[in-house]
Amino acid sequence: MNPRSSALILGDLQNDFLHPDGAYGRAGQTHPSIAALPQKLAPLVQAARRHGVLLVATLFALVPGRGGEPIISAHLGKLRPFLRRGDFAPGGWGQQLIDALAPADVSVEKVAYSAFYMSRLEWVLRKCGVEELYFTGIVTNGGVASTVRDAHVREFDCTVVADGCAAFTDEVHRAAIEGLRPVARIATIDEVIRLLAAS
Repeated sequence: MNPRSSALILGDLQNDFLHPDGAYGRAGQTHPSIAALPQKLAPLVQAARRHGVLLVATLFALVPGRGGEPIISAHLGKLRPFLRRGDFAPGGWGQQLIDALAPADVSVEKVAYSAFYMSRLEWVLRKCGVEELYFTGIVTNGGVASTVRDAHVREFDCTVVADGCAAFTDEVHRAAIEGLRPVARIATIDEVIRLLAAS
């Protein structure tokens, strides 16, 4: 592992997803493995920061449209009917990286499952000389999987930190991790920390 050419991706680890007062917390939409992620990931984030790994937070946003109402895609509206005006607002508290992992070196706004879709993520990574990506975040079968696959086709070297990701059920998480094996290495938080220590 070369820290200078590596980035740790913190995918969707935001107040509106994780904090009890956020949009999902208010609606009771969580899972113990999701709620545990900030504490589990803190040692990895601290180690990455110490070794000069680029910390990149990819942050979902509901962009305001007509009259300030959030633009919510049809599929998301059906899945999450509780979303309302002000949730995931660009620059707002709900959209921000959760305090336990902040600050990131770079924050990239995203509007779909993949953090590469219509964003500046690839531009930032290329300009910073990043070739290796280490993925964490939520949900494993959604934003994480989509971003990993898009990174793979862009020829980044991809590692998924399996216990640094979570989904709304453990079964879905495990299936998503297995589905990513053809396009990424699978590692644990402790294994990546050891790689950093040896770098």
